[in-house]
Amino acid sequence: MRVANMPKVSVVVPNYNHARFLRQRIGSVLGQTYRDFELILLDDCSSDESRSILSEYTSDPRVRMEFNEKNSGSTFKQWNKGVALARGEYVWIAESDDYAEPQFLEKLVSRLDAEPNAVLSNCRSWRVSSGGETIEFLDSWVADMDAEKWTVDHLADGHEECEKYLVRRNTIPNASSVLFRKEVYERVGGADESLVYCGDWKLWASMALTGAIAYVGQPLNYYRWHESSVRAKSQRLGMDAIEYLQVVGWILQRVTPTEATRKKAYDELFEVWYPRVLTNHIPLSRRWAVLREARGIDRHALRKLIWPAFVTLRMTLARRCRSLRSRF
Repeated sequence: MRVANMPKVSVVVPNYNHARFLRQRIGSVLGQTYRDFELILLDDCSSDESRSILSEYTSDPRVRMEFNEKNSGSTFKQWNKGVALARGEYVWIAESDDYAEPQFLEKLVSRLDAEPNAVLSNCRSWRVSSGGETIEFLDSWVADMDAEKWTVDHLADGHEECEKYLVRRNTIPNASSVLFRKEVYERVGGADESLVYCGDWKLWASMALTGAIAYVGQPLNYYRWHESSVRAKSQRLGMDAIEYLQVVGWILQRVTPTEATRKKAYDELFEVWYPRVLTNHIPLSRRWAVLREARGIDRHALRKLIWPAFVTLRMTLARRCRSLRSRF
C-alpha cells in the first residue's frame, strides 16, 4: 500500500563527469507528462562542472541530491545507493548522458499498472552520438534473433526470455529505457557491485526470472554512445569479455535453453572473447582470465581457438618479415 504523499516513481540520475549532458538529461525528466515522481540526483565525485550544474535544481521541491566526497569506482554501487534512497513504488535509473521523450514515464507507468506480474517495463530506444545525432535503433544488434519482437508492444514471460534471449545477449542494453518495481530489485539483491560492465544484464535476468517483462515498442528513450562511456572503456580493457562469460554462465545455471540456443550462445560468446585473448593490447593476465572463463562455460573453447590463433600468428610473422625486408 502506498503511503500518502509518497511519489509513485523515483527517478535516479547517477552522474559522473557528464556535465555537458546534464541539462538535457534533467530537462527531459522534469518535462515528463507524468508528474507523480521525485528526482534523486547523485554525483560520484565528478571533476568537471557537474556539481554546479546539478545545484541549479535545488529549488525544485521534487529534487533531492546526494554527492559523494570520494569516488565509489562503480556504476552499480551508485545504482544501489539511488534505489535505497528511492521512496517510490517504481524506479527509473535515468543515466546522466541519455535523455527521453516527454511521454516516457506516462507510457511505462501505465504498462506496469496494467500488468501486475511484470517486474519491469522497457521501451524501444534510439542510439545517438555524443552530439545527439540519431544513428540507429538500439535493438538493431539483437534483431537477428527476432526481426519483429522489439518493434511492437508485448508481454514476455521472464523465464522464457532468459532461456531464449538473455542467455545470448543483453536484450535490455540501456538502463535508461527501463522502469522497474523497487520491491523486486531489492528482492533479487540489487545490482552486482563486483561487475563493472555487465551488472545491468545480470540484474535484468535476475528480475526476469521472477516475473514478466512489459515491452513498449514506441521509441521513447535516447541512448548516447561516446568514447568516455563505461561500455567503451570496458571493451578497450577486455573486461567486457570476462563479464559476458560470467553472466552467461550465471544464467545457464538457472535455465535450460534448447541445444540450438546454447550453441548460438557459445558461438556468439566466442566472437566476443577470442579477439581479447589473441590481442597484445590487453595485459596477459587478463587474457588468461578470459580464457579460463571461456573454458569454464564451453568445453570446446581451446579447440575453437586453434584456427584464429594460427591465423593471428601467421599475420604477425608476415608483418615482421615485411619489416625486416624494409631495413635492407
